[in-house]
Amino acid sequence: MHFEELIKIIKERRNALQVTQESLAQLSGVGLRTLKQFESGKGNPTLQTLQKIADILGMEVSLKLKNVARNK
Repeated sequence: MHFEELIKIIKERRNALQVTQESLAQLSGVGLRTLKQFESGKGNPTLQTLQKIADILGMEVSLKLKNVARNK
């Protein structure tokens, strides 16, 4: 998933739940500036920050590792 798509999904979910950026920041413990930068595509949130936001929005963050050929 590309970063732009992740931003779009989170913004759409926040809007669908009628949660303001201010409320999401307060409920998640993520700074409002950090949240605004993320949603504008200018931020670089940590996985922990993404997890905090996702938890409040009823979403789940998961990682999928690519198969990498190993030299044996």
